[in-house]
Amino acid sequence: MQGNNLKQYFLLHFIVFIWGFTAILGALISIEAIPLVWFRMSLASIFIFGYLIIKKRNVSIDAKALFKFIFTGIIIALHWIFFFKAIKVSNVSVALVTMSTGAFFTSLIEPIFFKRRIKSLEIILGLVVILGLYIIFNFESQYKLGIFYALISSMLSALFSVFNGLFIKRYTANTISFYQLLFGALFITVYILFTNGFSSAFFVLPKSDWFYLLILSSICTAYAFIASVNVMKYLSPYTVMLTINLEPVYAIVLALFIFGEKEKMNPEFYLGACIVLFVVLLNGIIKNKSAIRKKFSSKTVRKK
Repeated sequence: MQGNNLKQYFLLHFIVFIWGFTAILGALISIEAIPLVWFRMSLASIFIFGYLIIKKRNVSIDAKALFKFIFTGIIIALHWIFFFKAIKVSNVSVALVTMSTGAFFTSLIEPIFFKRRIKSLEIILGLVVILGLYIIFNFESQYKLGIFYALISSMLSALFSVFNGLFIKRYTANTISFYQLLFGALFITVYILFTNGFSSAFFVLPKSDWFYLLILSSICTAYAFIASVNVMKYLSPYTVMLTINLEPVYAIVLALFIFGEKEKMNPEFYLGACIVLFVVLLNGIIKNKSAIRKKFSSKTVRKK
């Protein structure tokens, strides 16, 4: 059993490494953010549909669920568009460090939907994150548009994460993922049709772009999602949380190796980045300890 858990732990690190590689692929692919996301969501939904067919999974939904997934699919599409726009106008490091603020946007949005109070600690940690971003913004002002796009992407990420926290109580993760990717792709399709963006040239991409897009949609999206769900059967939420927080670190190190000088920043950037990543990590540790205490106390009450 312990050997199996160790295997799953290494698999989790591999999945997080893959997620970190998503930003690298976004920088390597030459096309703009909107067609990039269209290809990613379209191909990924096809890959997941194929997986569902092979596994004979039922993904039928009612009309109410249909509207929920259309709405959140659009949010996810916009989230990825702004994420890749941030990379295109700045670089991988700036985009990912700014995206790390998602946990704190979630802490502000979540109480509205889950009907709980905003905790003072979350506000304090959020202010520290803002301090880290201020340091980055102050010394890397040439990337201000990338920071702005990444903040929008982060807020949208927090929004659909909260919605998915509600959906997972009623629908399977496979169903949620498939329909959100599908409707996100359809939303971008409608936009491209209205802006007359589809043409023969739209589908004529360099071979390298097709190669990177296939990796992005299959391994970094479809496979990573399915594998991450499976890993959670074996590892504790605490272990999963700590490992996922390494995603920006993996990506920034990868970006330094692949892009070299383009990714080298001022020392103040790394100071601000360390502040943001430290607070994100601290927030996750605090949240997990609180969840463990609640679980333990509820078990104690039941025993009594």
